[in-house]
Parts: sequence; C-alpha cells; structure tokens
Amino acid sequence: MNDITPRRSGGRAARRASRAAPPIESLRSIRPGMEGGRYKALTEAQVHRLHEAALEALETIGLADAPPSGVEYLTGAGAIQGPDGRIRFPRTVVEDALAKACKDITLCGRDPRHDLDLSGTRVHYGTAGAAVSMVDVEGRAYRDSTLQDLHDAARICDVLDNIHFVQRPMVARDIPDNREMDLNTVYACCSGTTKHIGTSFTEPDFVGPALEMLHMIAGGEDKWRARPFMSNSNCFVVPPMKFATEACQVMENCIRGGMPVLLLSAGMAGATTPSTIAGAIVQATAECLAGLVYVNAVSPGHPAIFGTWPFGLDLRTGAMTGGSGEQALLSAGCAQMHQFYGLSGGAVGGITDAKTPDMQAGWEAMCSNVMGGLSGLNMIYEAAGMHASLLGFCHESLILADDLIGHAMRCVRGIEVTDETIALDQMRTVCMEGPGHYLGTDQTLARMQSDYQYPKLGDRTSPKEWAEIGKPDLNAKAIAKKNEILAARSAARLDAALDADIRRRFNIHLPA
Repeated sequence: MNDITPRRSGGRAARRASRAAPPIESLRSIRPGMEGGRYKALTEAQVHRLHEAALEALETIGLADAPPSGVEYLTGAGAIQGPDGRIRFPRTVVEDALAKACKDITLCGRDPRHDLDLSGTRVHYGTAGAAVSMVDVEGRAYRDSTLQDLHDAARICDVLDNIHFVQRPMVARDIPDNREMDLNTVYACCSGTTKHIGTSFTEPDFVGPALEMLHMIAGGEDKWRARPFMSNSNCFVVPPMKFATEACQVMENCIRGGMPVLLLSAGMAGATTPSTIAGAIVQATAECLAGLVYVNAVSPGHPAIFGTWPFGLDLRTGAMTGGSGEQALLSAGCAQMHQFYGLSGGAVGGITDAKTPDMQAGWEAMCSNVMGGLSGLNMIYEAAGMHASLLGFCHESLILADDLIGHAMRCVRGIEVTDETIALDQMRTVCMEGPGHYLGTDQTLARMQSDYQYPKLGDRTSPKEWAEIGKPDLNAKAIAKKNEILAARSAARLDAALDADIRRRFNIHLPA
C-alpha cells in the first residue's frame, strides 16, 4: 500500500498540473463574446406588450428636468415640451432614433486583444459600481475604499481571463476633491489594465481634462477617436422618469469627445420603479429609449449601450437587494428588450447581498451571472467582487469570480450536437473492442480542454487528499493569489516618459 499511494498521488498531481496549464487559445472551452440568448424569460407576445407600454409611457408621461441644451436637442428631434415642462416623445421620434442608432458597437481595449464585439447576443462579463467600502476578508470588516484599491482592482482584472472589461467598481474616498478624484480614477484604471474601461464624471467640466489625459495615453486625439478605450457610464436619468441635469451635460461632452456612452437607468423596483418585474422593465426601457433619442439628436449613430439596470428591493425592509432570483429575472427580461430593438445592451449580474465571500455570496452571484449569460446580455456589469448590495468591493471575491464566471460562461456556450460529440463510433469501439471505459481514449484526451472548464482556485480533491495538503481554505487561496498578482509589476503600466508627462500636467495621487 505504501508503494501505491505515492504513484497515485503523483499521477493525480500530474493530471491537475496538465489541467492547470493554460490551453492553446483555439482550444479554450470558453472565450469572451460567446453567444447566449437561449434562455427566454419572456414570450414574444410579452416583449411586444412591454414595448408598447414603454412607448405609451414616453408619449403620455414623458420625462422631466432636461437641461436647456437637452430641451433644444430633444425638441429639435421632434419631442414635445408640454406646459408642465415634461418632454414627451411621439412614437415616430423613438422609431427615428432606433433607425439612426449604432447597431454595430465594438468597445476597444487599449490592447486590441481585448476588444469587445457587442453584436447579437455576444456575452461579456466585467466589473462596475460605485462601492464606498472595501471588504477586509481577513479582518471580516469594512473600511473606506481608496485610489490604491481601485488601481489594484484594475491590475487584478488585467490578469483574469474571465473578466472582460473594467468599469470602475469603487469610489476613491481618500480624494475629497471631485475633479481630482475623477481624473485620478481615469489614471488608476488606465495604468492598471489594457482592457476596456468605464467610468463616470461628477461634473461636465471634468470631461475635458479627462479627455486630454486619454489623448496623451492614446498618443493623440486622432488615435483616441479611432480607438476609444474608455466609455462613460452615465446615469442620465433619476427614476422615475426624470433627466439628471448634470449627468446629461456630462453625456453631451463625452459624445462630442468621441467617448462611447452607457445609458444607465438604475431604478429600484418598489421604490423608484413599479414593484413588479414587468413594470420595472417597462420603465427602464422607456427611460433608455428617451436616452437613445437624446444621444442620436446630439450625434446620429454615436455608440450608446442600452443600459437598463433595474435593481431589486427587499419590500420587507426597503433595502436594495442585488442577490435575488428577482434580480436575475429583471436582467434576463431586459436582455430580451435589447435584442428586440437590435441594440447592444447591458444589465447587472453577480451582485451579492452577502458581506463576505461565503456560500451566500456564491449562490447569489452565480444565479444572476448564469441567467444574464444565458439570456444573451452583451455586457454583464457588476459581475465580480460586489458585496453588501453594492456597498462593498472585495479583491478576493474578484479573483474567486474568475472561476465562477468561467463556469457561467460554460453554461452560455451550451451543448454542441454533431456526429463527433454524439460519439457513436466511440461507444461502439469502447463497448465492443476496447476496455469498456473512456478514460485515456484519444477522443477523451483530445477534448479535455476544449469541452471542459476547470477551476483555478476551486478545490476538487478528495477529502483524503484535501487533508493531506493541509485542508486549504478558498479565501486563503484567494488572498495568496491577490498578493502574488500585486507583487509583480503591472503589464499595463504606462511608459515612463508618458507617465512623467501626465504627472506634470495632472496631480496624480498614486506613487510613481
């Protein structure tokens, strides 16, 4: 027995090492932009009914509080400002905007390898949010989030295969001046990752200097406009059915600067949208259609992501909840509305109400990430790292989500049915001529990487092996991985001369 055990352990260790080795890109079982859309939460008739309700809301209720510039753009496009000040949208105005809207959006990374094709039902997962706290996993506590935390999050995302874009997930609370916070957010993200980045701006006047920095990083305004690697996450509405005046002005400046826009409607079901899932989807759809009219009035065909983000609410307490089955259905229904309009769209997934990376966090994050992917959401925001209903962000959860999203993406890929995968020839050979099992056959070995997704940190050892290797804890493994990533120099760091130029022009708070 003593002679057998080491050989078995060594064989298993070798197989684990083989599986852990990065597969050839063409043989990966998952990759960004796989097509979802197999799951339909709504029937075709229900989609049409929600569409008609959204048009009726725009025509009869309209939106209040547009800035003067917005009133000019919208009325110029055919919308009508009533004596109550509300802007109402005849059906033909909405249809005209839909005809003009950009239907072929590619979000660029600083590195073209990370470009995101948002056509059809291609699915991508990434971060987002404005968490104000960081989760201290070891201390089981929360603290204020900082600029360094944001930069570290971008650096971690840069090396995770299944995080496809980096929208700012937290606020740098150690920078009290909003202008400096916005500009340092741009710097921290750009110097941390070459994947596509998203951020917001507090005031319209902050967009100009941010664009100046982006031009420097891109190598000139012409290069930036050819490949804009940052988009503006824009809460242009304050639900229910009001424009957010300053955010609209920010949006206008971003459009003029060539920056793609995420039209973000983030109502809460039962508080700022109707409590029903259908009603919340209708209002979010109506608000984003109004935003689409706005964008195309400023610049026809400008890339704008249809960002219906209705959130769930725990009606017992009035607290937001992102980790529910209702949230998963909200996002899945929104995906069908995006596809109905032929627009690139995004919604939320992966949010957890749990305070730390635990079993609750796992089931909540997986539920909405899988549903969003199966529904064909182009952009699944807040898919990783978000805790306490968006109040806290966790680096360790970000790392663990790389495994979680990997399995969600394998569900999105679905089941291929061909002569090869049906495998009757294999069955015939194994059962009639071979050893009676499929272990080690050429066909099994050939598809080991292309058909199966293996966890990087998840544990699949037997209880005996688990005990022999010291009973590793998942959170401890994530902490070690975080430290390993942050100990290495960032591959996305800016050229030294460029970095020095940026620091001379802007007050960068991160150490050189």
